Amino acid sequence: MELGISDRVAVVAAASKGLGRAVALGLAREGANLSLCARGEEALKATAEEIRRETGVEVLTTVADVFKPEDVQRFVAGTASHYGRIDILVTNAGGPPNTTFNDAAPEDFLDAVKLNLMGAVRLSKEVVPHMQRRKWGRIVHIVSLAAKQPLPGLILSNAARPGILGLSKSMANELAKDGILVNSACPGYTLTDRVDVLTKARAQQLGISQDEELKASAARIPLGRIGMPEEFANVVVFLASERASFVTGVAIQVDGGQYAGLY
Repeated sequence: MELGISDRVAVVAAASKGLGRAVALGLAREGANLSLCARGEEALKATAEEIRRETGVEVLTTVADVFKPEDVQRFVAGTASHYGRIDILVTNAGGPPNTTFNDAAPEDFLDAVKLNLMGAVRLSKEVVPHMQRRKWGRIVHIVSLAAKQPLPGLILSNAARPGILGLSKSMANELAKDGILVNSACPGYTLTDRVDVLTKARAQQLGISQDEELKASAARIPLGRIGMPEEFANVVVFLASERASFVTGVAIQVDGGQYAGLY
């Protein structure tokens, strides 16, 4: 299927590794030129070089932390100056630390909101005017299964991420008239560094090996395995494409069937 995003300009946050990296590579394989940010310069440059080498697209990089408003402004302004347009935005940020309600301080909740919810807000506020001028845009918020189904030990993520779903749906309703489609993608357990950290911590709490915890996590997924980053990226790339022209305001989980709800 031709997705119709060749030569579009895609902004992807937290793109040096994990799901962000997989999404950036997926967009590049469809011919989109990229502007990527991450906090670590070395990993970001390595990812950009790998994408250029495999796909031949242009890749702009900016060392930036979406927790910091000034970094977000600099990242988006640099992208618009370099390319003259922004067509696709994929918001993304690392998850807050794993903890419990009793162990988390009130300030930890505030930091989680600033990172996850406000990171998505700030990126969107900077990018949307560029899309409105062209009357075309795709915004995909990378969220988490925790936004729909709270996960044990992730009280900060469970509390902060549902707000992104409310943001996404509201943006979809308000921006449809401008040709901007806004959706959320909620990954379940996927083989990333983040899941590696979470499974190690969970295994220590339970007094079992990490391999045993990984097997237990896979057993809770109807498909019987943990997902691959590329599988998640395929869904995001579709939502960012021309082919998703009548899809807006949805929150789709990519979790092998783990989510237990109906909607």
